[in-house]
Parts: sequence; structure tokens; C-alpha cells
Amino acid sequence: MTKIKDTALDSFQYAISEYLLRNKSILDQMTKLESSNARINRTLSKAVTHCGCLKVNASKQNYPEDMQPEKISTHLEGKICPNCRDFLEKEIGHHLFYLASLCNNLDLNLYDIIIKELERLNLLGKFNMR
Repeated sequence: MTKIKDTALDSFQYAISEYLLRNKSILDQMTKLESSNARINRTLSKAVTHCGCLKVNASKQNYPEDMQPEKISTHLEGKICPNCRDFLEKEIGHHLFYLASLCNNLDLNLYDIIIKELERLNLLGKFNMR
């Protein structure tokens, strides 16, 4: 039951294998992935501290008995502005690039990984507890 969206991820991963010329070393890929993760965190922090479109209002998390996700706080207030959204999408795109390059180096298929994780999520449901 392959859909167009299913092939987009495979196409993305294949394109990275074709176009990645530098950072082929597993060590380069590991450090680039970690660096891209830090840039995502930095971009989110800037949305709070420089732009102000987002606000973090954190306190002790209270978990309801029924564990309904909508009743659990994200500690996030506001809505990300278009400018911060663009920056965040760019950084997440870079992160996905390095994640896919790591998968290529390890002969892993990102789409298959996502499907397996989705199956685990569906099996465990809210008892996944991540």
C-alpha cells in the first residue's frame, strides 16, 4: 500500500546519497547530526528570547489519571511567527538531511524505521510513555 508520500521519503534519502560529497565519514555524520540538533534548540530559544513569539511557562508537570494528551501541558505559550517558522523548518530540514545520510552510511531505510516506530506506537498507545 505505497502512497506518493511514502516514496517522497525514499526519494529524499536517495537524493542525499547522490548529492552528499563531503561528510561521508560516519564521524562527520554523527557530529553534524548533533550540531544540527543544537541549532534546532538554538532557533527555538531565539523564538522565545529574541523574537518573543513563543513563551515558555514551565512548572511541575501534573499528569491526569486518564493520561489524556490534551490535558498535559507543553509549557509553551504563543504561536510561532512566520519568520521563526522559516528558520525552524530550515534547521529541521538540515537535521533530517544528516539523519538520512547517517541511515545511508549504515544501510538503513528511514521510511522503514518510521513505519516500525509507528507500529510500536500503535501497539503501545499512550503506554509508550515517552
